[in-house]
Amino acid sequence: MLRLSKKSDYALIAVKHLATRQNGTGASSAREISEAYAIPLELLAKILQRLVRSRLLMSVQGTRGGYRLARPAPAISVADVIQAVDGPLTVTACSPDDHDCDQFGTCNVRDPLWRIKSRILETLTTVSVAELAADAAPPVTPGPKASRLVFVAAMGES
Repeated sequence: MLRLSKKSDYALIAVKHLATRQNGTGASSAREISEAYAIPLELLAKILQRLVRSRLLMSVQGTRGGYRLARPAPAISVADVIQAVDGPLTVTACSPDDHDCDQFGTCNVRDPLWRIKSRILETLTTVSVAELAADAAPPVTPGPKASRLVFVAAMGES
């Protein structure tokens, strides 16, 4: 089964959050993002630093500081975010550059799996952070507050 790592999930959540802040130009602190999505702060801080090192985010100093997108949301792909956090996408243990696998010479699924990996990567590259942000869930509006109603019988009634 193919599945994103928790780090990639958190990175995509954070990047989508930043993309929805004033069209990607607004900054949010790691604490703000952590609290909004119940992501462990220490882990999120490390993920955000990786995204800064990969030049997908910028760190903004000052009282209104935090993190913001380093370039427009349409110019950042989902693949960019995933690879910044987890490294190159892999489907198999071997790669075109790594022939250490004991089955490399006789493997009959290696090449088809590499083609599948290429298609997955191509798809992830075509989806931008702007598309993720456009699919923002509507804000949760609190419903009416429940109150405790107590019915009291009128005098003389039981």
